Amino acid sequence: MTHRPYIDKTHPEIYRAMNAAVLAGRKAYEDAGLPRDLVELVNVRVSQINGCPTCLSVHVPAARKAGVDALTLDLLPSWRHDTSGLFTSTQRAALGLAEALTAPQPGTGRPSVDTAVAEAATEFTEQQVSALEWAVILINAYNRISIGSGHPPVPQS
Repeated sequence: MTHRPYIDKTHPEIYRAMNAAVLAGRKAYEDAGLPRDLVELVNVRVSQINGCPTCLSVHVPAARKAGVDALTLDLLPSWRHDTSGLFTSTQRAALGLAEALTAPQPGTGRPSVDTAVAEAATEFTEQQVSALEWAVILINAYNRISIGSGHPPVPQS
């Protein structure tokens, strides 16, 4: 095989089920009272970690549209080292959870999932922590679909 099959096209029934899961996730974020800008910030960070150009081409503009400012997006890869106070405690808790669930690496100095969930619980309700975890899980799945398929970035209009 000389090309990667678009797995979303090869098995559309599975992709439709993923899309249904995303719609259920969006409802959970809204019902939990999570702001769209926070969910998009998480989507961008997970997509950065996974190196997914397709998802970044979708979620960076979505984050801007949701109200995430340019400086926050520019400095997102270095959020842990920000001493200016640019990232709020709520954003830091969500980003810590996103990183822990995306790249769990015991023994590397990164917080464990247990630690990240405990830190998130200081900023969010249990329903919100659960909805954030679903957001991370779902964007990770989409990253892998796009990376595995070799989807190109989405052109900006």
